[in-house]
Amino acid sequence: MKKITAIIKPFKLEDVREELSKVGVKGITVTEVKGFGRQKGHTELYRGAEYVIDFLPKVKLEAVVSQDQLDACIEAITNAARTGKIGDGKIFVETVDRVIRIRTGEEDDQAL
Repeated sequence: MKKITAIIKPFKLEDVREELSKVGVKGITVTEVKGFGRQKGHTELYRGAEYVIDFLPKVKLEAVVSQDQLDACIEAITNAARTGKIGDGKIFVETVDRVIRIRTGEEDDQAL
């Protein structure tokens, strides 16, 4: 099993969710986060005063999938989240050793 963590632009969340559903992902966890990468924030004007926004709003999406689903999920996220502009985000993939569904005690693939 693999855990996919994707950091994407907030307005792309619904597109990514729809694409992941199409490839069979049954559940995701979404967290609103802030951060910066190559974008390095930006400058805004508020009531005539200029100020720098260092951390930009992003969405962190997490899903645990089987090895069979991994490539399809990565492709779905990449295609749905891509705008072609800086700040589209990143995808991280980690190995998950064990999953347990608390309610039933099911483990691993049955718990997904």
